[in-house]
Amino acid sequence: MKQSFYDLSFADLERVVGENDFNSSVARILFNWHYKKKETTLCKGDISRHSLAFFERNYDFSLPEIDKVYESKDRTVKFLFKLKDSHKVETVLIPFNNKYSICLSSQVGCAMNCSFCFTGEQGLKRNLATSEIVGQFLQAWRWLATNRPGEERILNIVFMGQGEPLHNFDAVKKACEIFLSQYGCSIGVQKITVSTAGYIPGLKRWSEEIPRVNLALSLHSPFEEKRNQLIPINKKYPLDEVLTYIDKIPLNKKQFITYEYILIKDFNDDPADAEKLGRLLADRCAYINLIPFNAFPGSRYTSPDMDKVEKFKEVLDAFKIPTLIRGTKGDDVLAACGQLNSSN
Repeated sequence: MKQSFYDLSFADLERVVGENDFNSSVARILFNWHYKKKETTLCKGDISRHSLAFFERNYDFSLPEIDKVYESKDRTVKFLFKLKDSHKVETVLIPFNNKYSICLSSQVGCAMNCSFCFTGEQGLKRNLATSEIVGQFLQAWRWLATNRPGEERILNIVFMGQGEPLHNFDAVKKACEIFLSQYGCSIGVQKITVSTAGYIPGLKRWSEEIPRVNLALSLHSPFEEKRNQLIPINKKYPLDEVLTYIDKIPLNKKQFITYEYILIKDFNDDPADAEKLGRLLADRCAYINLIPFNAFPGSRYTSPDMDKVEKFKEVLDAFKIPTLIRGTKGDDVLAACGQLNSSN
């Protein structure tokens, strides 16, 4: 069985080129062809027939299959990708200012079992390979080029789809390297964000191994008892320990840690919750995303009243913490935060 070309970082590809005594330019030309030009056909660059025959013989250049596309009334696009073993994952393109952010999945399902998240209900089936993560981005770009020509500008990448990214550390790390490569997608380091529920084994590796991309923590409550209900792994990896590791992460100038906070009606949306959250993050390089809960089939929670969301933000503003209320997009096609589930 052929290896996927999209499992190779640029360093991996350079190693293959060197081991086979090909011209050193081959790695750059191939990365440019398949990542910058987004081509899946045989490279037409300045490469010898011998080199091309080797890669055609040994590598697979196919991408995950688009099984279904759901277009929201707000122009959000949700893709259901079918993988080679027939497992499926969902990916979301989120429009903003004539550009897009893409929300990538890192696993088929998820082991974290967060109670506010539809993905958690399907359990963990397996990790995605780097090629399956990178393939989501490339296929979404190609879909835009065909269906919304002139709009194929995916400028932000967030690992906030299905799965716990740090639970699939190696594949996510390599995907980031490919996205960042000047010969690959050339995404800016400040334009990639990896989210975690607080998976400490991954956080222990972060500072030494992950390129300097952004980190987001799914916080959702500063109170241990409430966070235990929302994020069961908080019992194993308590918030104070998680924050200890996050505080050790070296940050670039003007770089923040993003703290995601899903607001649930009559659960974690009171001023007392906001006050505790403000005190917790006031002395940290923090940026808070407030996310009104998005309902999904069978969910036990409901969305908060917007006046309470505004009051929650006012409390945080008093602590001088940059805070954004994130607008809901794509909820009519179950593409909003916490609504992804590919088990059907």
